[in-house]
Amino acid sequence: MPELLYGLIVTDQSGFFVVETPEGARITCRLRGRLMEEAQSSDIAAIGDRVGFVMNDDGSGAIEEIMERTSVISRAMRTEGARGAGAREREQVIIANADQAMFVFAAAQPDPSPRMIDRFLVMGEKSGIPSTLVMNKSDLDTSGEARTLMGVYERLGYRVLYTSAVTGSNLDELRGALLGKISVFTGPSGVGKTSLLNRLQPGLGRAVKNVSQYHQEGQHTTRASELVRLEGGGYLADTPGMRTLTIWDVEPEELDGYFVEIAERVRQCKFANCQHRREPGCAVREAVERGDIARTRLDSYRILRDELQAAYT
Repeated sequence: MPELLYGLIVTDQSGFFVVETPEGARITCRLRGRLMEEAQSSDIAAIGDRVGFVMNDDGSGAIEEIMERTSVISRAMRTEGARGAGAREREQVIIANADQAMFVFAAAQPDPSPRMIDRFLVMGEKSGIPSTLVMNKSDLDTSGEARTLMGVYERLGYRVLYTSAVTGSNLDELRGALLGKISVFTGPSGVGKTSLLNRLQPGLGRAVKNVSQYHQEGQHTTRASELVRLEGGGYLADTPGMRTLTIWDVEPEELDGYFVEIAERVRQCKFANCQHRREPGCAVREAVERGDIARTRLDSYRILRDELQAAYT
């Protein structure tokens, strides 16, 4: 058998993977046949995966093995109906082995949505990696409403960075947080992510945007994902398709474990299967009434639980 080489998947597009070796060479690879069988139900290879591969005579490679992952960020992918409007079918791995998630929102234009923030944070908690909220366009928060909202998350222990691509506020701190790490940098559209990336590193926003493709129709999915190298070390993950986010592999009764302040009080509820709605002796609702848990967080939990319940029935 040819010598087994090792590297990092930095590009994933329609079944082709570009693997970067420690020496900096980039080899276009495909999964070996037995691995392709396993990939039918889940993305067993994705950007961020560390793999072993062999060289083919034509200069391409064949991935023989995939190293155990330390973390994974996934979402549920719909594979039926127009643009995936049907039932959830399989796991789509956004990135493997990321060190951190940077969720970018705007302080204004558009206003930050607590529902969307909480959805992203649940994904981060599920992955087990640290999550940071990047509040861009902070110069537009003249009323202070965005900072008030972010105070809810800062009190929960989440790191919040207030940035502005226009004024350059806190860009050095953000740049330092990214260096030397594999980072997911994502958020809703219109938050100024591309402008922010270009201020961090000239051309970076364009590099990310150029590889961002996502299309689903019926049973066919075409996707391009890439780890973009940062000056000074580290990678930034492009995450196509994150304009919508359906949580993967979280059952309704597990959801409260991914809301950190709710999880602390679940065992104090009178009933083990408490849904924190109208049940007597609910410690979570009592904490909301005392002001220890933000009502917006409980509302987000209930909405997301209803969504998961519908998906599992």
